[in-house]
Amino acid sequence: MAEWSNWAGTVTSRPRETVMVRDLPHLQLLCEESMRSGRRVKAVGAGHSFTGIAEPTDVLVRMDRLSGVRSVDEATGRVWVHAGTPLHVLGPELQRRGLAMTNLGDIDRQTIAGAVSTGTHGTGVGFTGLAGQLTGVELVQADGSLLRVTETENPELLPAVALSLGALGIVTALEIQCVPKFLLRAVEAPASFDEVLDGLDERVDGTDHFEFYWFPHTDRVLTKSNTRVSDESRRAPLPAWRSRLDDDLLSNKLFGALNKATTRAPRVIPAINQVSARALSRREFTDWSYRVFASERDVVFRESEMAIPREAVPDVLRELRTWLSRRVEVVAFPVEVRFAASDDLWLSTAHGRESGYIAIHQYVGRDHRRYFEAFWSLLDGLGARPHWGKMHDLGADELRSRYPKFDEFVALRDRLDPERVFSNTYLDRVLG
Repeated sequence: MAEWSNWAGTVTSRPRETVMVRDLPHLQLLCEESMRSGRRVKAVGAGHSFTGIAEPTDVLVRMDRLSGVRSVDEATGRVWVHAGTPLHVLGPELQRRGLAMTNLGDIDRQTIAGAVSTGTHGTGVGFTGLAGQLTGVELVQADGSLLRVTETENPELLPAVALSLGALGIVTALEIQCVPKFLLRAVEAPASFDEVLDGLDERVDGTDHFEFYWFPHTDRVLTKSNTRVSDESRRAPLPAWRSRLDDDLLSNKLFGALNKATTRAPRVIPAINQVSARALSRREFTDWSYRVFASERDVVFRESEMAIPREAVPDVLRELRTWLSRRVEVVAFPVEVRFAASDDLWLSTAHGRESGYIAIHQYVGRDHRRYFEAFWSLLDGLGARPHWGKMHDLGADELRSRYPKFDEFVALRDRLDPERVFSNTYLDRVLG
C-alpha cells in the first residue's frame, strides 16, 4: 500500500489500491464492483485541500487521463471539460478558443472537478465562485450508472451536484458557461489597515475584483484591484524579469527562507513583517485573465478560510488585530480578504448572501492551532461557513444551521449513495 498525502501534509492515508482510470466505462465498472464489495472509492485530484475531503481509504482513483476540453458550443460559449483537467491547463485551452472562465481563484494547481467540488472561489462582489459558472455536470454513481444534470436533464439537481464535496458520486465532466476572453488591468498598491477598512465598501463595489492582504503586527496592507478590459491592444504584461523577481524570488524563495528562519526565532517576526510590508511597492500590468487571477504558491502552509456576511468583515479584522497585538501568537503570513456574490448552490459558502472571505495562514513548520482556534472564536454568532477544503473544526450539527438546504443535500446523498461508497472520515463528520 502506497502512502497518499495532500499538498500541505495535513492528511495522509494508505489506500488499499490505486487505480488510474482509462475511460468512463472503466470508472463505471470500478464503482459498481466497489459498491458490491463494500469498498469506499475516492477520486483524488491535485490534493490541494487542507482538509481530508479527498482522503482515500480503500480505493484511490486517479482521473489524469480524463482531461481536456471535450466540446465547445460556439453559439452559447458553453464548454464541456473532463473532470481531471488542471486549471493551469484549462486556462490556455480556453484562451486558444477565444474563451475564458468568468472568475478564478488565486491558485491554479487544482483540477476543475476538485476546485468546484470544494467551493473554490475568487474575488469580486459581482461574481460567484467557480461552481456558480456550471450549467451541467456528469457523474458516476455508486451503482456505476451515469447521472447527467443539465438544463434539460435533471435540472433541479444542478444546485446540489455543482458543489457536491465529492459525496454524491465521481464527477467525470463539467459544462462551464464561459465568456469571451478578456484582459485584466491589475493594480497592486500598499495602503494602511484603517484606510482600507474605512473605505472598504467603496473599494469592493467600485472594482470588478478587489482583495487585500494584511500583514499581522503591522498597519500595512497590500491591495489588489483587477479591472476587466476587452480591448486586446491594451495588453501590457509584466516584464519577465519583474515577474521572476516578484513572484518567484520574493513571494516564494525569499519568503520561504524567511519563514524557515523565523520558525527558530519567532520573536523577530513582527519586526520582519514591518520591514516586508513597508518594502511593498506599487505595480500595474494588464494581461489575460487566467494569468492575472492565479499566482504560484511554493511555500507550504496551513490555511483556514471562513465566509461571513460581507458587512461583518471590518469588525472581525479589527478584533483579530486586537488579539494579535497581545503577542499571544506571532504570525508571518498575511491575512487574505476577498469577496463574492451570493448564489443558490446548496452547499456554497455564499448561499443566499454576499460574502466576505477571511483566510488565515501559518507556516508548515509552526503550530497553527492556537491562532486558528482564536480566529474561529471571533466568528461566533456570524453564521460563518468554512471553505470545504480548508481547515476548520465544525461538524454536521453546527453546519446544518448555517446552510438552509443542508438537509435536502443529505437526503439526496442518501438517495444517490446510500452505501456511502464515496464517503470518508471528513465527509462523515461534516455531513453526518
